Amino acid sequence: MLKAMSTYVYVRERLHPGLLDGMVRAGAETIEIFAARGHFDYANRKSHVLEIGNWFRTSGVKLHSVHSPLTTEYEWGKRGGPSLNIAEVDKRPRIEAMDEIKRAIEIAEQIPFKYLVQHIGVGGEEFTEKKLDAAMTCVEHLKAFAKPLGVTVLLENIPNEMSTPERLLEFLNITHFTDVGICFDFGHAHMVSSVAEAFEPLKPHIRSTHVHDNKGDADTHMWPGDGTINWSEAMQLLRSAPQVPPLLMEIDGEGKKDIPGGMSAAFRRLEEASTAAVSS
Repeated sequence: MLKAMSTYVYVRERLHPGLLDGMVRAGAETIEIFAARGHFDYANRKSHVLEIGNWFRTSGVKLHSVHSPLTTEYEWGKRGGPSLNIAEVDKRPRIEAMDEIKRAIEIAEQIPFKYLVQHIGVGGEEFTEKKLDAAMTCVEHLKAFAKPLGVTVLLENIPNEMSTPERLLEFLNITHFTDVGICFDFGHAHMVSSVAEAFEPLKPHIRSTHVHDNKGDADTHMWPGDGTINWSEAMQLLRSAPQVPPLLMEIDGEGKKDIPGGMSAAFRRLEEASTAAVSS
């Protein structure tokens, strides 16, 4: 399986080529960029996007995916900024959210990538039919915008009522969006139900992953092996997915001193878990 890493691990820093070099040295074969303006200023096409695009062109590493922006707030973690919510019932903030997401998709003109990872709703979002209708309209619009740029929209299972595996499957069945897939988040599945329970119904639609661990009580984005997920079982499930999605780690780097070392060790753990899954 392809080994991949999200720049979310450095979300509190400005993304620069040195960080990307370190991720590749630690074992990442492809990258997901987390689109937070203070980390990667996707709207700054003449400077920051150009700088990162030059790195991808000269390194030969492919940009696998971009995580859709979650807020317009420039400083990550700052409270009070508006969330970008495509399930928003009010039309104006929903359109503003789509406009901001499209700015992130447009980086494909300078840095080609395959997938946009998109949330439906925010954490803890309750389900309503009106929110479902709003989200369907937005996803239809975003996928139409992304397709000419070679980008496919992937919906992520997150801890809310809009994005349970059952709701996501219902969403795909109702809309008949055959060109929309799933980014399967192992940590979120472990919090809400179990990895196996969440994985099976979504398996045919999974195109990418977010790999991280927790103890089942909070979305802590730990290194695999530091929480309570059974990674041998998880790797066995992943190997059964028909699209062979990558192992894409999405780790909270706050307080972690040796991120490249942690990456290397985590990739080794996952390889061992994958080997154990094959032999079991």
